[in-house]
This record gives sequence, structure tokens and C-alpha cells, in this order.
Amino acid sequence: MTTRTAATEVTGPCEPYDDHEVAPGAGQGPRPPASTSTRTGDDGDNRIVDGGDHRIGGGDGTMRHFTVHHDGVTIPVSRGGRGRSLVLCPGLNSTQADLSELAELLRRDFDVATFDLRGHGLASGADRYSFDAFLSDLVAVLDELERHDPAAAPVLVGYSLGADLAVRHAAERPGTVAGLVLIDGANPLPEPFITDIDLVEFRAMARDQARSAERAKGTARQVLLTARDIFALGQEIDEVRSAILDRYRKIDRPINMIMSTAIAGDSTEGRAPRHNQLWRSGVERLVREQPHIAASWLDTGHQLVFTHAPRIAEIIRRAHHPSATPTS
Repeated sequence: MTTRTAATEVTGPCEPYDDHEVAPGAGQGPRPPASTSTRTGDDGDNRIVDGGDHRIGGGDGTMRHFTVHHDGVTIPVSRGGRGRSLVLCPGLNSTQADLSELAELLRRDFDVATFDLRGHGLASGADRYSFDAFLSDLVAVLDELERHDPAAAPVLVGYSLGADLAVRHAAERPGTVAGLVLIDGANPLPEPFITDIDLVEFRAMARDQARSAERAKGTARQVLLTARDIFALGQEIDEVRSAILDRYRKIDRPINMIMSTAIAGDSTEGRAPRHNQLWRSGVERLVREQPHIAASWLDTGHQLVFTHAPRIAEIIRRAHHPSATPTS
């Protein structure tokens, strides 16, 4: 696969990834740079880089933005902060704009890179939204970061689907990450989350999520996936998690899990009690098999990364001993 990258350095203090509007043409593929040069990577791929200063390494507090073009999609990346390298991967129906509070908290102690998956935020749309397609987005971003800073294996933090992508990547490419933080995802469920009884309700949820996404069109929080895309991916994630224990067995890096107690809500009726218990059982099974994996539980729902960002940032700080001293 040919990967083309364009890097633009923006100097100044770290700033949050705000709700700015998507520029005209966003979501329709990359615009060609005004001037380009071609360089060949170690794998023989030709990468086209726009003219100018291409220093996208971080660690000095400067905020930098660049794009990774691969597989016909454009992935926007933001990087800034001080300390050891950390990459924050969003999940299904979430964007780097949604994760901006957590990212800014982490930038006090880490050199943080955030990005949007295809069809999300400022990334372009695509003709496929499978698990492997999203995995390729993460791999392309990590490869570009490694190419500019090969000595700094990052802590990889994934939320929801992003956690599953992180586990798959770490299992298939050992040594490329320093550790994993998995936020409410990558759960080795002992039973399928979506059974035949749940299909009608999960289809309705997918339709609701797609309708809700319509309100964010044209912003940094937009999601271009259809209800069918969302539902199909949910089923695929269920299958991925049914075999994820084998992936964990291949990972020799520190793993911290930050999980919600009420992923299905706090109702005592309907599907919520079964799904919440299933969620806890999956993590407990994993920790029994691999006691070195640390699990933290937050008494909240799946939106924990938005509602409990300070607590999550503190857990990550304590787990990964950043080299930088907190600024506040």
C-alpha cells in the first residue's frame, strides 16, 4: 500500500481541537499539495510530502497538525504536549474533537497524538467501514509517527472500538508500543453481546445514532456512517471480541483497562442487567488468566471518556509514569 503524507507545523501553545467547521471539500479526499517531493521509506513505498517544514515530532509543547493519506482516505492528526509519546485512538461514533478534554489533560504529561478514523470528524469518507479498514487507519498513523520518531514507542490508548484496534495492533506488531490503555472496549466476552433477541433493539440504536450524527454534519464531530454501517460493525466487533483472548496472550507490554460498570445503562430491567454483568464477567475472566493486567472500574456508562476525563487521565498518569513533571 502506498502512503502519502503531508506535514504542516503550527507553532505556539497546545490548544484544544475545537468545534471548527469542516473546510470545503473535507470528506471528499485529499487536495493535492501546492508543491511536493517524493521520498522512499524503508518498505519501498513512495510517500509524497508537501513542501515546507516536515518536523512532525513532538515533545516540546508545540502543537502540530498533519495528514496521512492511505487506502483512498485522508486521516488528520494533531500532536502536541511534553513527555513520553502517547497515541489516543477514538472509537466508533467518536472523534478527536470529542476526546479533546482528555487529550488536553494528557498533554500536560505526555506528547499526545490524536486522529480521526475514516468517516469520522475531519477524516474523509470511505467505501468500507470494516474492522480491518479502521485498523489500517490506526496502523497508517502509527507508521508515520514511528517514521519521524523511531526511538519512541508510544503508549497506545484506545476508547471502545479504538481499544479493540489497539489490542489487534499490539498482538500483530509486538514491540511497536510501550503499553496499552483500553477504555471500555476490547472485552473478551464469554458470550455474544448481540444475540438474536437483541437484534431489533440494536438496529434501532444504530438508526438513532445515525440520526443523531446528522446534527453534527459539517463540524469536527461529524460521523458519515449509515445506520447499516454502524449495525454491521457492531456485529463484527462482537465476533472480534469472541477471539480476543488469543490476542492478549501475544502481548508482552503493560496493559491497563478502564471500564464502565453500566455500559448498557443503569436500568434494572430489560437487557441492561445481563449486558452489564456480561461486561464485568469478560474483564474478570481476562484478569484471572493474566493477573498482570490492571483493571479500574468507574461507576458510570459508556460515555465515561467524556464524563470522567480527569479521572481517566489520572489513571493513565499513574500507570505509565510520564517523564515530564505535571504543569499543574
